[in-house]
Amino acid sequence: MRLSSLGPALHRGFRIECGRVHLRPLRQSDWRDWAALRGASRDFLVPWEPTWSYDSLGRGAFRRRVKAYDREWQQGTGYSLMLVRRDDEALLGGMTLTNLRRGVAQCASLGYWIGARHARQGYMTEGTGGMLAFCFEDLGLHRVEAACLPNNAASKALLARTGFREEGYARQYLRINGTWQDHLLFAILRDDWVLAKGR
Repeated sequence: MRLSSLGPALHRGFRIECGRVHLRPLRQSDWRDWAALRGASRDFLVPWEPTWSYDSLGRGAFRRRVKAYDREWQQGTGYSLMLVRRDDEALLGGMTLTNLRRGVAQCASLGYWIGARHARQGYMTEGTGGMLAFCFEDLGLHRVEAACLPNNAASKALLARTGFREEGYARQYLRINGTWQDHLLFAILRDDWVLAKGR
């Protein structure tokens, strides 16, 4: 795995290589591929995500999304990366690191999605491994949190497989698909990750 510079001016060239995939920032030129993948995966994704806006796949909304991601990167408050297959540069999904807290917390929240046709092929497991290396090695975080719906078996399995531990149950934690829904809470500490990596 290779992690390139974190300098804000260089974030367009940033890449995390991890197995068959790499992670890189979203670009304005990704719009068609991104919209096509999200559109084809709508039924697969909608049950697990916030309500899609009427123009969520439009070029204007995408442009605003990329600009917001760029601002977060420049400010060091969030990192949104595309999951890309190395062989053919196909977009597979995305990962976000949000709610980054420094000071006494040194913590952030992990989110992720994958296109329907790429699910259950191990791509997100590899991407999560790369993202955790970024969190603990480059950002110096102490803790990474994640949450998923109790009936999302695939997400629960991914988190368990990548070293997260279930820590709790939050009632009406996030508004998903238009409804406030309960979530399972997971986390991984840097010490957990170092121990798992050493095995």
